[in-house]
Amino acid sequence: MYPSLHILGSRQFGGADQFYVRLLGALHEAGQRVIAVNRSGSPVAEALKTSAIEQVHLPLANQWDLWSVWRIRELVARRQPCIVQTYMGRATRLTRLPAKAKAMHIARLGGFYKIDGYYRHAHAWVGNTRGISDYLVKSGLPAERVFHIGNFVPEPFVFSSQHLEELRDKHNIPSDALVLFALGRLIDKKGFDDLLHAFAELPAESNGRPLILLVAGNGPAVDRLKTLSDSLGLTPRVRWLGWQQPDPFYAFADLFVCPSRHEPLGNVILEAWNYRLPVVSTATDGALELIDEGRTGLLAPCGDPSELAAQIRAALALSDTERNMLGEAGHAFLQSRYSREAVVGAYLELYQRLMADRGD
Repeated sequence: MYPSLHILGSRQFGGADQFYVRLLGALHEAGQRVIAVNRSGSPVAEALKTSAIEQVHLPLANQWDLWSVWRIRELVARRQPCIVQTYMGRATRLTRLPAKAKAMHIARLGGFYKIDGYYRHAHAWVGNTRGISDYLVKSGLPAERVFHIGNFVPEPFVFSSQHLEELRDKHNIPSDALVLFALGRLIDKKGFDDLLHAFAELPAESNGRPLILLVAGNGPAVDRLKTLSDSLGLTPRVRWLGWQQPDPFYAFADLFVCPSRHEPLGNVILEAWNYRLPVVSTATDGALELIDEGRTGLLAPCGDPSELAAQIRAALALSDTERNMLGEAGHAFLQSRYSREAVVGAYLELYQRLMADRGD
């Protein structure tokens, strides 16, 4: 196994940060010698605190943090990792390995980010979608050093019926309700205002069952979105959950809706499929790559509430069996392409290939 250094400079706990924690844990369990480099007190540092993974904390400031640049170089020289893997722009920009270093620098990207000044100096690049990988090649990076490796999601939890009923009672969700679930940071590009407008076009009931929308997440648009919900007369039908552990809501929802206007991958779609939950999504880059229209989910144009409402209506018009088939097909796709074993195996194979190319 090849010792590896994994550097992340974020103070958030979004999809990329959560994947960092999952991947490091999986690599460690696979026998990989892993060192996590991150910011002290960050959510990823807290999440890794109870693990057996060694952590090194650096400032990793947003500006040119020369102290962190030097400390990364010193850490690489002292610990002699074979692989230095960076996540997102800040960590990648601050990781400048000397030419004599034996380590290979892999930059992992989960979006269509600016390349110059941030990523071009790495030795290899991983895009977590085919679209991002194609974008890297079109940006002038050598195709033979660009790799597509997706994300994986944790194993689903098993919840007792009592636990789920208590959750329903807590959030005042009728036992016979059809529950729509949406999750994400409450910012413009996530399209939650489009979702509210779409939900306003749907009837209060479907086949005699009340329709309830659950929104988990928080962000700068929260007050504006709640005001919009009130103005659309949706207050009795919408539950604002705030930041939540989403798994129990995946477990008892009837339909997951992803209304994003821009989504390079869409971890939430994978998470919904993890619970065999049928999905309606906007046709973002990520959703188009993941969803086989009509078989594993339904798609609506981005930024079009009426079409989103139409696709939700179409999903609700399906029989329970037909909706379940959508979720089962999504789950099968998840297991075939985005399982933990497949993703970890791809990273280990990449490390082996890069070190063989280097002659080690």
